[in-house]
Amino acid sequence: MLTLCGFSASNYYNKVKLALLEKGLPFTEETAWVGETDPSATPLGKVPYLRTPQGTLCESAVMVDYIEAAHPLPPLLPADPFAAAKVRELITFLELHLELVARNLYPQAFFGGTVSESTREKVGTQLEKNIAAFGQLAQFSPYVAGDSFTLADCAAIVHLPLISSATKIIYGRDFLANLPVREYLTRMGERPHVQRVNADRKASTAEMLARRPKR
Repeated sequence: MLTLCGFSASNYYNKVKLALLEKGLPFTEETAWVGETDPSATPLGKVPYLRTPQGTLCESAVMVDYIEAAHPLPPLLPADPFAAAKVRELITFLELHLELVARNLYPQAFFGGTVSESTREKVGTQLEKNIAAFGQLAQFSPYVAGDSFTLADCAAIVHLPLISSATKIIYGRDFLANLPVREYLTRMGERPHVQRVNADRKASTAEMLARRPKR
C-alpha cells in the first residue's frame, strides 16, 4: 500500500495525488503539515513524501517517476522515449521556470505578507519571458503535451491556477491570459479526479489558514 504524506493545499502534493488517482492505484493519505513531517522520510522537511513497501521517497518528480515505473498501466508517459522526454520537458518548464519563479509572489498574494518592489519587478520580467517560452512548448490540444493525458497535465492542473492568481493579485493582470489556459483548466475540471483534488485542496487550504497564528 502506498501512503501519500503532506496536505492537500500543496500543489506538489496534489500533482502526486492526481497521478495516483489517474492510475487507479489504492493509496492512503497521511496529513503532515510543514514542521510536523517525518525527518527520516523528508530530510528537508518538505512535502509531499511517499511511503512505499520498499521505503520512503521525497521530491514529487521522483515520486511520479516511481509511480509510472512501478505501475505502467494506464500510462501517464508516452512509450516513445523522445515523446516521454517532451512531457518531462514541459514539467521542468512548469516547475523550474514558472511555478518556482511565481512562488516569490506567494507571501503577498496569498499569505498577507509583503514582497519588495524590486522582487516584484524582477519576478514580473522573468515570468513574462518564461511564460512566452512555455507557450512555445505547450500544445493544449486538448492536453498540455498533446492528445493524451500525461504527467505534464498532473503538474499543469495544480500549478497554472496559482501562477494565474498570483500575477492577477500582484500585477493586476493574468500573465497566462495570452495562452489558452482558462479553457484548458475548464476542460480538465470536468475530470472526476481533478474535481476531487480541487475539492480536497479547498478544504485543506481553509484548514491551513485556520492553523496560522493570528496577527
